[in-house]
Amino acid sequence: MIGIYFSGTGNTKYCLEKFVALYDRNIDITPLEDTGTMEKVTYHKDIIFAYPIYYSNLPKIVRDFICENSDVWKGKRIFIIATMGLFSGDGAGVSARLFERYGAQVWGGLHLKMPDCICDVKALKRTPAQNKQIVIQAEERIKSAVYNLKNGTPTKDGLGFLCHIAGLLGQRLWFYRKTQEYSDKIQIDTNACIKCGKCAVVCPMNNLSLSEDKMIADGRCTLCYRCVNQCSKKAITILGEQVIFQHSVSDYH
Repeated sequence: MIGIYFSGTGNTKYCLEKFVALYDRNIDITPLEDTGTMEKVTYHKDIIFAYPIYYSNLPKIVRDFICENSDVWKGKRIFIIATMGLFSGDGAGVSARLFERYGAQVWGGLHLKMPDCICDVKALKRTPAQNKQIVIQAEERIKSAVYNLKNGTPTKDGLGFLCHIAGLLGQRLWFYRKTQEYSDKIQIDTNACIKCGKCAVVCPMNNLSLSEDKMIADGRCTLCYRCVNQCSKKAITILGEQVIFQHSVSDYH
């Protein structure tokens, strides 16, 4: 078995690590953007696949990863973990339908509410105490899902027809275009930016680079918010106009 994840500011990685620690500590986990990930996948039949949900849909980078490696999934058995800020309906189902199209068996699905990672809009902003409680509740759900999986009754969050309808009506129909293409909405405040290059290092899309003594974006943002969350000068925004706060899941322990 292998764990594969995409994680913006760390929530999804944290959840997968907790799941694996309880299920089998010997399971290797790897980010999907690493160049050697697909080679590792070929050696494993069982996969735990984890990602965040944006607008009740898959991040563009996750969808591309599944579709561009379509010939690899046949015969695989996949358990899906979807993290979200509030409610997605079929957060696990959006990838499950793709995996099944390519011949995989979807083993189960788990939905985990986590602290919101979007740092430049006010939606879903909560106090540290509220976020800590959200993380505690997610950990309890992980424990329960691992217990179920070990006992042959895997959790099935987001995999049914009604979940699919809920996902469509929740956000996906209204914001479908947000995740169908990579975004060019990154704004970099040249007065605040110190050109340290950290944003370019953490970007999974290699979308950011230093050119002519300034940071530039190439229009291939997958909305993961790593750059916004980790910019020490709060010089980067995507949807909002200013960074409201920056945090990681480790702040709530």
